[in-house]
Amino acid sequence: MKIGTSMPKTSPTSTNPEPEKAVAVSVSASRTRWTHIVAVCTALTALAPIVMGAQTTTTNAGMAFPDWPTSDGHGMLTYPWLSSTGAKFLEHGHRLGGALIGLASVVLMLVLQWCEDRRWVRRLGYVVLLAVILQGLLGGQRVVRDALNSRGLAFVHGSTAALVFALMCGVAVVTSRRWHLAGDDAPVDDSNPGIPSPFVAWLAGGTWIAVYVQYVLGGLVRHQGQALIEHLVFAFVAGLLVVMLGVTAAASGHRWLRGPSLAAGVVMLLQLALGAGAWITKFGFNDRVAVAGSTEQVAFRTLHVLNGMALFATVTVLALRVFRLRWVARKSGTLSWASGTDAAPNPRPSTVVTRGGVA
Repeated sequence: MKIGTSMPKTSPTSTNPEPEKAVAVSVSASRTRWTHIVAVCTALTALAPIVMGAQTTTTNAGMAFPDWPTSDGHGMLTYPWLSSTGAKFLEHGHRLGGALIGLASVVLMLVLQWCEDRRWVRRLGYVVLLAVILQGLLGGQRVVRDALNSRGLAFVHGSTAALVFALMCGVAVVTSRRWHLAGDDAPVDDSNPGIPSPFVAWLAGGTWIAVYVQYVLGGLVRHQGQALIEHLVFAFVAGLLVVMLGVTAAASGHRWLRGPSLAAGVVMLLQLALGAGAWITKFGFNDRVAVAGSTEQVAFRTLHVLNGMALFATVTVLALRVFRLRWVARKSGTLSWASGTDAAPNPRPSTVVTRGGVA
């Protein structure tokens, strides 16, 4: 027997962590997918009270019922809505839509609490629910306090509706898979790191504010008959900012920004066209006489409001994506926040993990 020979060593049984990691990643991806689906469905559900509310305001049907939360003494679900007509059909439909989005907001809040790892996103679920409740109470006070200042409350109710809808769209963005993998998404041009410049970030914030100001000015025209000239002049300011944001964001080279950049430009052009139609059908033009309450007037004015809210939501999505890309780049060391310059070593930042999960 050769003395230097050693028998093969047997290592203790070890578990391979790779399958467990794969299962964990699969479960996390599934939860992310479901939270995103629920968030998108919540935003889409909000369109029901928004559409009915826009028609209600256009046709001055907001005071079809003197009572709230009942409708002519009937409960929300016991009122014969389908057999009603005109103003009462629109107003009660708006109330039913409000109840529906309230239920959807509760579901969103619960899903976020069960499936979302990030604390700040879970808190957004509470914020959405609280915003919907306050929006409903504000609409109710518009009816109860009609003798005091109904049009003023209606103006506030309509202005805050855009903020609530943008908030829901924002939750849909931050729960998406692309939000988690923003840094891994390849830019359109390999020579371009795809990181929006500081100018694009500031432009995104400024455009968001400008579009909302324009929406509020439109509300003053719609509810109070005021600020018509200001609304017309500022439309060109907001429109120019939207176009600049869309062009500069798309030129940054990141695929994640191309969709909302193009959508913002298209919706902006459509908004200008609808605004012109709303003006002509309300005030007339040349030999064309405006007919109050005509079908085309109601259609143009309602679509102008709805498209304005869609524009605000689109700019919200685009701004959030711009801020997200810069945040990921800064956290991964590819962006110097102080100087606003891009660092060369890692042109494609990877997903950033913080306490409580992926940011």
